[in-house]
Amino acid sequence: MAGIDHAAAVAAYLHQHETKGLLRFITCGSVDDGKSTLIGRLLHDTKRLFDDQVAALEADSRRHGTQGEGIDFALLVDGLSAEREQGITIDVAYRFFDTERRKFIVADCPGHEQYTRNMATGASTADLAVVLVDARKGLLTQTRRHSYIVSLLGIRHVLLAVNKMDLVGYDPSVFDEIVEGYAELARQLDIPHVQAIPLSALQGDNMTGASAAMPWYTGPSLLEHLETVDARRDGSEVGFRLPVQWVCRPNQDFRGFAGNIAAGEVRPGDAVVVLPSGRRSSVARIVTADGDLPVAGAGQAITLALADEVDVSRGDVIASAEQAPQVADQFAAHLLWMGDAPLLPGRPYWLKIGPRTVSAQVTEIKHKVDVNTQAQLAAKSLELNEVAYCNLGLDQAIAFEAYRDNRALGGFILVDRQNNATVAAGTLDFALRRAANIHWQPLEVDKAARAAIKAQAPCCLWFTGLSGAGKSTVANLVEKQLLAKGFHTYLLDGDNVRHGLNKDLGFTDEDRVENIRRVAEVARLMTDAGLIVLVSFISPFRAERRMARELFPEGEFIEVFVDTPLAEAERRDVKGLYAKARAGKIKNFTGIDSPYEPPESPEIHLAGGEETPEAMATRVIRRLLD
Repeated sequence: MAGIDHAAAVAAYLHQHETKGLLRFITCGSVDDGKSTLIGRLLHDTKRLFDDQVAALEADSRRHGTQGEGIDFALLVDGLSAEREQGITIDVAYRFFDTERRKFIVADCPGHEQYTRNMATGASTADLAVVLVDARKGLLTQTRRHSYIVSLLGIRHVLLAVNKMDLVGYDPSVFDEIVEGYAELARQLDIPHVQAIPLSALQGDNMTGASAAMPWYTGPSLLEHLETVDARRDGSEVGFRLPVQWVCRPNQDFRGFAGNIAAGEVRPGDAVVVLPSGRRSSVARIVTADGDLPVAGAGQAITLALADEVDVSRGDVIASAEQAPQVADQFAAHLLWMGDAPLLPGRPYWLKIGPRTVSAQVTEIKHKVDVNTQAQLAAKSLELNEVAYCNLGLDQAIAFEAYRDNRALGGFILVDRQNNATVAAGTLDFALRRAANIHWQPLEVDKAARAAIKAQAPCCLWFTGLSGAGKSTVANLVEKQLLAKGFHTYLLDGDNVRHGLNKDLGFTDEDRVENIRRVAEVARLMTDAGLIVLVSFISPFRAERRMARELFPEGEFIEVFVDTPLAEAERRDVKGLYAKARAGKIKNFTGIDSPYEPPESPEIHLAGGEETPEAMATRVIRRLLD
């Protein structure tokens, strides 16, 4: 019996710890406010360190510490050698610990402005933010910056930790003044829940229990608040949401749709809608590894079987039919730029929102936000760690909700299409409705009919290369030969277009992107008219040439790289542009102070420094007519 009782007790204990709630939180604040010390002290005082960890901490404290013979708790989380040498946090350090009441994942976030993207990474999954303030310094610029990002990323609960109270004599007036100032900041940033706690992380005051040094404070300790705060987001107010991660078809008799429930609850028999298609059905089964469930809620991993054979793909959203999310392809959004190269409006990126990936462009930067003061500033591009309010355009509609209502359907990242690097994190605000009354008008005459009457296959010949490479010369010769053979053509030349359609654009990277976007759209319309279109533009960026290519059906876009060495193009200098650029009279000149990204696999590669224009034109004609 004793053995049975012991086994039952162990099972009950394990079950208790398996079912404990999880709180994800971050620590942030100004440099040297004590973030790492706070976490280290919390791990130490909750007895969540092994003996060898304590021994290593004591040894590291003697070698790298700042507390003399005492323990430097910050060394528990400042793991990078550069962090220990400088006494600062650079990367996000994650730690797991638990108490009898709750499990925790804490992210120690850097305070320096240049590591804003690191801080945002830590905040993206957090339910609560511990914002530290040095009692001696009060609210600083970094406090405002981090609180703004906390608000931007939808964290509704802040624990304002007024640290180093021992260094101001535990003066309650200092604490009250800081709390009053932060309350006003929280109102400005729409942070609804703030719990202020005076403490000394180094001395342990108000960390895990009440401090005898501050009898005037009667609120919870830091650990007590972390154990009891209700920061859950069950999404019940917005209804059931399941982003589909995988279509499960193990045999002919079963087809299910797997994913993690992003919000709400679901039961067999519930009416659901599949978005963005809008197809409706009802739930037949809720399948899990442990068997079918009568009900499932937010955070659970499930597989839904539907009553009808409806088309559902990865990235679709299965939602409550009575409380369905919206579907749109244009949005207003906040964007935190994380790329080393600047954001250029009009450039295509991959947008990943949950399991769905679509092509997207920032169509307009409404304003840049000074994260230190929250001032709104005019901007045409974004640099590393800058935040802006933007308009987004997607190539297809997605199901979404405002980030403040649902993180899973409102938070996204942008990915560079060249190197697959994550370059931005963003939050959707609302759908842009200005194009809601615009629909495709069906036309009786299509591209095939227009091409047939001309007896030709429409296409776009895209000539690219440096200024002076010979693009326009070759394109002119090609058009003359095509015209002589009876083909219907049109030549779009870079200089000519800038006298009309694009005369409002300059030569900054941002304007170059818009220049190519407009010309590519015109070229697409011309091929739709059945023409052979020749485009002669420097078009220095691969991303924009790829954007142009994707407007055309497979095989209809032919990239012609006129590969003339810079020295040869500069020697020709027919227009005197290189000389002016070298003299500093022309800014952002391709090949001098603005880069040219040569094509990696063009359909036609012409050696501009070796072949004559006539020979190159003949090669293009041969490739086109073969």
